[in-house]
Amino acid sequence: MALKTFRPLTPTARFKALPSFEEVTKSKPEKSLLSPLKKSGGRNNNGRITCRHIGGGNKQRYRIVDFKRAKRGVNAEVVAIEYDPIRTARIALLSYTDGVKAYILAPVGLEVGMTVSAGPDAAPKVGNSLPLSKLPLGSAVHNVELVPGRGGQLARSAGQQVIVSNREGGYALLKLPSGEIRRVHEGCYATFGQVGNVNHMNVSSGKAGRSRWQGVRPTVRGMVMNPVDHPNGGGQGKSKGGGGRQHPQSPWGQLAKGLKTRRKHKTSDRFIVERRKRNK
Repeated sequence: MALKTFRPLTPTARFKALPSFEEVTKSKPEKSLLSPLKKSGGRNNNGRITCRHIGGGNKQRYRIVDFKRAKRGVNAEVVAIEYDPIRTARIALLSYTDGVKAYILAPVGLEVGMTVSAGPDAAPKVGNSLPLSKLPLGSAVHNVELVPGRGGQLARSAGQQVIVSNREGGYALLKLPSGEIRRVHEGCYATFGQVGNVNHMNVSSGKAGRSRWQGVRPTVRGMVMNPVDHPNGGGQGKSKGGGGRQHPQSPWGQLAKGLKTRRKHKTSDRFIVERRKRNK
């Protein structure tokens, strides 16, 4: 995927870098694989805002993506590469030999006309889904299951990949994008290759309006609020009493820096071989 840059004729265009969408081959989605998507505005079932900075944005419809790769041992042809407004990666439309259609995440190198399949007998090539026990060591994979049959949960966003580093005792050792090394049951499925749209991290909107189109509302710093609205608010400018030297907090008093939020005794701790932060 390439990025479009613009001549700096205005301050907005000076640093703007947007996706070119040159890899997208189909503009309209498959109707049978669409589902309505209701906007919450960040509110829960009581109407209270539980997630700030959400609201507005263009109307979107959810694309039903097959994270389980449920059809095993059946070949499928890649019909199109499409844009998905819900996620950072592109999606590929598959047409199986029995006529069924499905969406999958589009990895790097997957093109229209290629054939992909899923199952223990599939070849380790781009777009194929195999159990971790069948993948060569050193392979880059994505859409990795944590529990056999649950569907892929790891490495699903643009440019992500997991490295299969070793296998021992019925488990595969995976190096995650964060640097964490984790044990995953070798019966779990993973898709060969790296998630596409690698340059997504280099996209620069250029203006606040594009964030509003995506449903992202402005964020106001706590320090510039009043004391009634935020623990860091108050004071004339950056004062010592309010909005100054106290530790950064959320509006509800949760410390924002240094506080460990992971539970001390978590069930999945036994699967983590090496932490992302080794010195902590």
